[in-house]
Amino acid sequence: MKRISIGSWAYTIGPYGDKPVDFETVCTKLAELGFDGLELGGFPPHPNPDDLTSAEQRQQVVEQMKRHGLEFSGLAANLWGENLIDTDDPSKYIAEFKKNCEFSRDLGIKGIRVDTVQPPTIFDKVDPDTAFKRVTSTFATCNEIAKDHGLYMTWEFEPGFAFNKPSDLFRILDAVDDTNFGVLYDTSHGHMVAEVGARQPGEKEVLAGGQIELIQRLNGRINHIHLIDSDNSCHKDENGEDETSMHLPFGEGLVDFDAVVPHLAAIDPGHDWWTIDLCFWPDAWDATASCKAFMDKLNERYFAPSVS
Repeated sequence: MKRISIGSWAYTIGPYGDKPVDFETVCTKLAELGFDGLELGGFPPHPNPDDLTSAEQRQQVVEQMKRHGLEFSGLAANLWGENLIDTDDPSKYIAEFKKNCEFSRDLGIKGIRVDTVQPPTIFDKVDPDTAFKRVTSTFATCNEIAKDHGLYMTWEFEPGFAFNKPSDLFRILDAVDDTNFGVLYDTSHGHMVAEVGARQPGEKEVLAGGQIELIQRLNGRINHIHLIDSDNSCHKDENGEDETSMHLPFGEGLVDFDAVVPHLAAIDPGHDWWTIDLCFWPDAWDATASCKAFMDKLNERYFAPSVS
């Protein structure tokens, strides 16, 4: 059976930016719904390295989780205020990453998430070769820092960030080339990248076998998994422009999970967590229960131990 968590950022950003759900309330509800844990969005108002600077403060969060019978499945580090592709000096990004690794270690978190920070339009300002070198060099440095802190590093590819074509994934994985570094596979992003080609600069690159083909080709390189639905559309930013994949509750989109899940089940990410991601969904709080029920059914269908 897979342990099920959900990303806490669904209750703090986007539609919840001006009405965030406090961390204690989130923990209470997830425990009531039978979640095994949560994936921490490490930014205010939830626990984060800037607000919780002491060992004592961080231990209090560990104890808070224990009281609710929950564990952390990972950390989404707050790196979006940093520069990665549009600078030749990644020292500030790397320092921020290290700070989040220390925070993760103190909370007992085993995996840390990153992305390429800048949108795909960055190639209007920075040539792709320079961008690639900056990303892969910085990721390689950060991966060593993650290892030093006992963490694996997972890169979430998506339409909203640069290097969002299937071939980009393999190029970056090959360039960093370490078993501690892998991709975070999100079923909505996988759908939008492999089947829609959303926000891909230049000629679109999609796969004949869609996201199932992408999952198969990424086998051995996926070290974290997010599940959620997709309807071929992107979430819109404040200007009404496409930003990143829309994350719809299960059953409200087009992803055939009975086709996709067996292929994800064949993946060994190195742990047993599967995480629900309701990022930017306007009714994420209300949709949490139905998403957990859907995941419970998948668990029973594909992972329940057989009775002889």
